[in-house]
Amino acid sequence: MKGKTRYHYHLALANLLFGANFSFYVSLTRNYLDFQQIFMLQVLAASVFFIPFAIFSKRSYRITWRDFGNILVVTLLVVYGWMYMLLWGASFTSPIDASTISTLGPAFTLITAHVMNRHMKVSWVRMTGVALALAGAAVLLFDEGPVLVRGSEGYGNALVLVAVVAIAVNTVIIKPSLERLGTLVVMGWYYIIGLAITAPFFWRYVARTDFFHLPLNGQAELLYILIFGTVLPMYLLYRGTEKLTSVHTALYRYIQPVAATVLALVRHQERIDRTNVISWILIFGGIVLVIIGYETNLFRRRASAPATHRAPAPPAAPRSRKRP
Repeated sequence: MKGKTRYHYHLALANLLFGANFSFYVSLTRNYLDFQQIFMLQVLAASVFFIPFAIFSKRSYRITWRDFGNILVVTLLVVYGWMYMLLWGASFTSPIDASTISTLGPAFTLITAHVMNRHMKVSWVRMTGVALALAGAAVLLFDEGPVLVRGSEGYGNALVLVAVVAIAVNTVIIKPSLERLGTLVVMGWYYIIGLAITAPFFWRYVARTDFFHLPLNGQAELLYILIFGTVLPMYLLYRGTEKLTSVHTALYRYIQPVAATVLALVRHQERIDRTNVISWILIFGGIVLVIIGYETNLFRRRASAPATHRAPAPPAAPRSRKRP
């Protein structure tokens, strides 16, 4: 356990940095840039950093067609399912709402793990927890009415929810490839594929913009998103996922709304209202039940496991009868 402590720190820091992203996403998309521009720049920044590890690593020669297919699916989930949808949703919603929805990650991670492992039993406690968490998300989605209107906060929250589902499924699917090939090699191939499926469609958004004419605070926010909000936390997230369980990866997501809420309040971007409070109670209460159900199931499996028999102790060495 001690040897894995640093990977817990990796996940904690990754989610702290991701949480701060929400405030900067909202600020940039509302004041300076289209979300498509930020999206393409994120892919470019990650490509510049990670692709060399895939090109020059000997582990790349160990990639099988199955690995490649797995990485292709995960790349689509990460690039379009998570990065693109998250930015698109953030352009309509608030940092607090977006980060609150991100805490649904553990529920969707456990659902995905169950779907991929049908032998895993789902207790009524976990089912109740998932239902409560989804009810909390529904409070945020339909706060302005029963129909999601394009461009509304509920519409933005729905897009963020899609992003949360994508990254939750991603962390379950990608774990075997991370363990086999290593974090940097897998992420290098992520962005080789990611660049190929985004540049033809989004390069024009970057080519037509002079980013050096952004005000200084806009440049600082963009620099944070590209380096400290994309490259660094992506590496830390997948490094932690490689070494720890998918449940650990999901549970550290609770750091995100704390960071996002504090930063949004400090920057006067959002106020906490009754809808936020109700959704927090439902979502966090639901996730607590999910965790309790998971821990209870884990305890029962350990208790029902057959006890290991101790190996017989080696016979004691005969005492010498010689006297000094």
